[in-house]
Amino acid sequence: MPELQWKASAVADLMAIVDYISDDNPDAALALMQEIQGKVAQLQAHPKRCRPGRVEGTRELVVRPNYIVVYAETAAAVTVLRVLHAAQMWP
Repeated sequence: MPELQWKASAVADLMAIVDYISDDNPDAALALMQEIQGKVAQLQAHPKRCRPGRVEGTRELVVRPNYIVVYAETAAAVTVLRVLHAAQMWP
């Protein structure tokens, strides 16, 4: 099973999203963070299950219609590159 890695930019994205939501609803922010982390953890077992990314060499996990996890996968690792709101442009 490939190793799961988070790039610093992905961690920063997730924390910024959680921080923004927690200003209005801390419970919703925590629930979203747990949902994202849980779905990302499943990528280790099924890294190809998500759609090809808009950037070559990436894939996109749609957590909710407005939240997308961009990742790259190799035989050795699944690397989370970004966690974005759907309105954001990547890279």
